[in-house]
Amino acid sequence: MRRLFNLRHCGRSFSTVRKSWTTAEISDVFHTPLLDLLFRSATVHRKNFDPQEVQKCTLLSVKTGGCSEDCAYCPQSARYKNSPVKADRLMTVEAVLAAAQKAYASGSTRFCMGAAWREIHGKYGFKQILKMVRAIRALNLEVCCTLGMINDEQAAQLKDAGLTAYNHNLDSSRRFYKTIITTRSYDDRLSTLESVRNAGISVCCGGIIGMGETAEDRIELIRTLSSLPEHPESVPINALVPSKGTPMENQPLIPVWEIIQMISTARICMPKSMVRLSAGRIRLSVAEQALCFLAGANSIFTGDRLLTTPNPSFDSDMEMFELLGLKGKAPNFDQGSKVASMSQSS
Repeated sequence: MRRLFNLRHCGRSFSTVRKSWTTAEISDVFHTPLLDLLFRSATVHRKNFDPQEVQKCTLLSVKTGGCSEDCAYCPQSARYKNSPVKADRLMTVEAVLAAAQKAYASGSTRFCMGAAWREIHGKYGFKQILKMVRAIRALNLEVCCTLGMINDEQAAQLKDAGLTAYNHNLDSSRRFYKTIITTRSYDDRLSTLESVRNAGISVCCGGIIGMGETAEDRIELIRTLSSLPEHPESVPINALVPSKGTPMENQPLIPVWEIIQMISTARICMPKSMVRLSAGRIRLSVAEQALCFLAGANSIFTGDRLLTTPNPSFDSDMEMFELLGLKGKAPNFDQGSKVASMSQSS
């Protein structure tokens, strides 16, 4: 019979940041009976965050489609000819700024920009991105980008422009990863995270569940994230949204309990990270989302679309916040500068 996980596992406190979690320890957490797991992660969450505070973020696709990668879940790949997503040019700075102003007016405190690139191509596109970062930062918004792979020099330029965070997900375990992506290695992703961290930009890194991976793959993803040199400032938990024309278009949806299980495990293993309830939220009821917040999620993406997938609107999220007594989280502009200097022991 599997032993129940003790919150003070190995003598650690609710708030201690550990970078030495073992696979066995995380497995014990992950397989704790759900109600007990939910209670325990909620306890950890309340020790580190205001449980009524949830950050609203908005994610905009500033360059859609035409990507050279072969990520099996993504309709933006140019390889999937039956995908309804077609390639568009990079949006203008003015159009992106207008979207950011709308997000700000609707209560978002972080604005994220995604570009369907394997890596940044050409000086013009990158210069435009830097202009976007500066313009959005001037609105008193946190700014996050997900632009594919970047190097040390590009990371430094993004930092100088005012970038708060950079998103680059690991997607899954190293074992499962190679079954869904062949055009970019796991180590490529880790290298980008290193460049981001070294530039003093906060790291946003999580994964996707529901792609056909095993429980062991989910556990290994959490182990990898929690053993990075510093825990990610934010950890997006995405539930696969099967997209037409991709190899995963017929993948069955996972139940909400598995989303809660992943959020709870992430919260316990990374107690001070923001845990972001990300893709797949549109199919969850308010009651199901409330359980996710109770488990330790304290950020959402709000606005009609999440890159190319449907997402709850600003208005529906406003109603949910009022019903649940939630409040938005103020922007934090100091987080990136602290990344390299964090010294909590593992």
